[in-house]
Amino acid sequence: MLSQVMPERPQATRMLFRRRYRLAHKREFDAVYAAKVRKHRGPLTVFALPNDLPHHRLGLSVPKRVGTAPTRNRVKRCLRESFRMLHADLPRHDAGGYDLIVAVRPHEAMGEAEYRELLRATALQLHAEWSKRERRGAGVDR
Repeated sequence: MLSQVMPERPQATRMLFRRRYRLAHKREFDAVYAAKVRKHRGPLTVFALPNDLPHHRLGLSVPKRVGTAPTRNRVKRCLRESFRMLHADLPRHDAGGYDLIVAVRPHEAMGEAEYRELLRATALQLHAEWSKRERRGAGVDR
């Protein structure tokens, strides 16, 4: 029995939250904030800036007003997981992905599915805003 060959399983795409998907430095956060493109949805405010990378990057801003350390950590875990699950499905612009910063306002803690839906809807709005700005900018050059 042990000599039987096990059938191979199809390889599933691994959706990881690697270091390259994170905004980590102050200058990266400052650049996204300086673009002044943001959308609000529920307790989340999401800022966006197109990047030249083939993927999106995420930065989180969860102030102490949101709650105790365990509450803030849970919110951050849920947001990272939401981003990880949505990463491949989020809209992209012509040159690549977006740098996203999620700023959280005080609220009652929600489940990961609610954060995922809020993040998805907000990312779509931000993509539409950047697309509109790019069309407007392209129209000026003609």
